[in-house]
Amino acid sequence: MPELAAPATYLSDCRPSFHPPCAGDLCQAVPAVNTEHSNEQVMELFGRHRDLISLPVVENGQPIGLINRNIFLSQMSRPFHREIYDRKSCIAFMDKEPLVVEADLPIEPLTQRAVSHGEKALSDGFIITREGQFLGVGHGLPLMRVVAQMQESRHRQIMHSIEYASVIQRSMLRTSREALARTGLDADLVWEPRDVVGGDFYQFSDTAEGWLATVADCTGHGVPGAFMTLIASISLSQAIEQHGPRDPAHLLGGLNRSIKQMLGQLDGQDQTAASDDGLDAACFWYERSRRSLRFAGAKTSLFVLHPGQAGVEMVDGERQGVGYVSTPIDHVWHNREVPLQAGSLVFVATDGLIDQIGGPKAIAFGKRRVRELLLAQRERSAAEINRAMQAALQEWQGSQHHRRDDLTFFCFRVQESV
Repeated sequence: MPELAAPATYLSDCRPSFHPPCAGDLCQAVPAVNTEHSNEQVMELFGRHRDLISLPVVENGQPIGLINRNIFLSQMSRPFHREIYDRKSCIAFMDKEPLVVEADLPIEPLTQRAVSHGEKALSDGFIITREGQFLGVGHGLPLMRVVAQMQESRHRQIMHSIEYASVIQRSMLRTSREALARTGLDADLVWEPRDVVGGDFYQFSDTAEGWLATVADCTGHGVPGAFMTLIASISLSQAIEQHGPRDPAHLLGGLNRSIKQMLGQLDGQDQTAASDDGLDAACFWYERSRRSLRFAGAKTSLFVLHPGQAGVEMVDGERQGVGYVSTPIDHVWHNREVPLQAGSLVFVATDGLIDQIGGPKAIAFGKRRVRELLLAQRERSAAEINRAMQAALQEWQGSQHHRRDDLTFFCFRVQESV
């Protein structure tokens, strides 16, 4: 019998302990045959090596084919095939175009090549070489196991990063909650990202004369949305520092310019901008001495309920979003003065509340349900109203409908002493 090719060692035994996964890590030591070996000798090899899935064929150290165990045994078991093929060269039943990869090929391109090569690369295996010389074979199951482990490791790393990003985002919002607490208002805020981090944000600043509040919904949710909240929050803080808190419309204009410049969204006709991102927002300044609210909205409305009033008043924002490619860089928002009185109730929400699908007909929660709940809960505190709103939304969503978006809403009541 011609001499068998020497079995390969695992490449991982020959490399440093720490290296990116590659084809060599899957290299299994197996015997190999050459063109001088007969089918009878291949039959003997498969008989001795019961776990051998496939048998490489090499010539001058270079692989030229792969013999699949099941196909070979099936062919040789057919009537008279032993008599015809026993003494013929083993290339008779050899796959002449197996997948051949170099040992240093990383796992990801190896997986792509294995999938594009067809099912046989995963079932029969693939030949691994070093500088064209035969090393051994790899198989589909170990490859899929390594891919799964890599994905799991990446998922853990990504989740750790996102969880830490949540710490950063919540820390960024904490100063606004502290500012809200200093106002002494009967007020409550709900902020619930759909994912670990979210694309909604809020900002409060308090002065002796009054306080400024902004509730905003940035493009996207999850990590992309969180990036936008960071950009928007920093831009808004800069606008407040530059222009003061008393003119919400002017602040939205400054925020619009800053986002468009930062993201390269400078021309409303430019369809080649790197992004088309922005935000919807309600921005309002409350002046204590006059109990007056100065409001500017970008695709966001206020719900206002005065004492003794039979219905909830809607104070609509403008239909132009902030920062988007279609929004002119010099767009001007306008302030609306909203007179309030002791006991007046003000509520604002992002579309995570308004647009949430639910109910028996799978439709949006809608503004009508918000108005009805405010009327029903009008005598309760802002915190109790928000808890009732959360409960109504949860009931509406039920177990059949997933949360569609981030959720933020803010409620406050004007008091005699504030």
